[in-house]
Amino acid sequence: MVTAAGSPWVVRTEPNPGARLRLICFAYAGGGSSAFADWPRALPDDVEVCAVRLPGRESRIFQPAYTDVEDLLPDLTEALADHCRPPYALFGHSMGALIAFSFARRLRALGAPAPDHLVVSGRRAPQLAHNRPLIHHLPQDQFLERIRELGGTPESLLADARVMRLVLPGLRADFQLNDCYTHRPQEPLPVPITAFGGRADPHVDPEGLAAWARQSTGPFTMRMFDGGHFFLHSAQQEVLRELSRLLRRPTDRIAGAVAL
Repeated sequence: MVTAAGSPWVVRTEPNPGARLRLICFAYAGGGSSAFADWPRALPDDVEVCAVRLPGRESRIFQPAYTDVEDLLPDLTEALADHCRPPYALFGHSMGALIAFSFARRLRALGAPAPDHLVVSGRRAPQLAHNRPLIHHLPQDQFLERIRELGGTPESLLADARVMRLVLPGLRADFQLNDCYTHRPQEPLPVPITAFGGRADPHVDPEGLAAWARQSTGPFTMRMFDGGHFFLHSAQQEVLRELSRLLRRPTDRIAGAVAL
């Protein structure tokens, strides 16, 4: 595992300086760069996976986590400036989808090159209200019970008081960032958007995913996978197969379609 040029913000488990395209990945609430550790071996050889490690998790666990995406964006933009040279793509799951989308908007405002693709996963479109209870403000016992209901966190960790004392501040901050997001209407992004969803996700419905189309002037596609909110892991092979298809060179996609 290598952090990019000494930066704590970006982790490359398999550095690929000659890559054709960088895929910059943002994890869900409480997640870190390790969520994407296996991805380089399953994606095309000419794609480099750059996993973002935000403050408040993994090696940065003692750093204060951001509670507002608008506060995060300036620091994130500075940290990722060298990684957003074309061509590159953005991927985010759940809270990470919101961050990836907001980051793409900020890059446009700064006149920076746009991503080739924005893949948003496990989150309703940002202009829609949440259809799940807001939890960041709950007392600890209730907060942990909601986390348990969402799935994705091993019971062994939830039951470990020492571990939870370390991770709870960052986890609660992440949910505050996500729960308290205020959408500000802007022109759609000139970027193709693909939305991924889990067929059994109780809080991210197909209609909520389809509404991402309104955030793009380019092509929009939607893909559903078996599993709940954390289909990113339970259906990882299928998710990476679809990502591989999206990230191929246009000529490779055409050749593949002809072969079929």
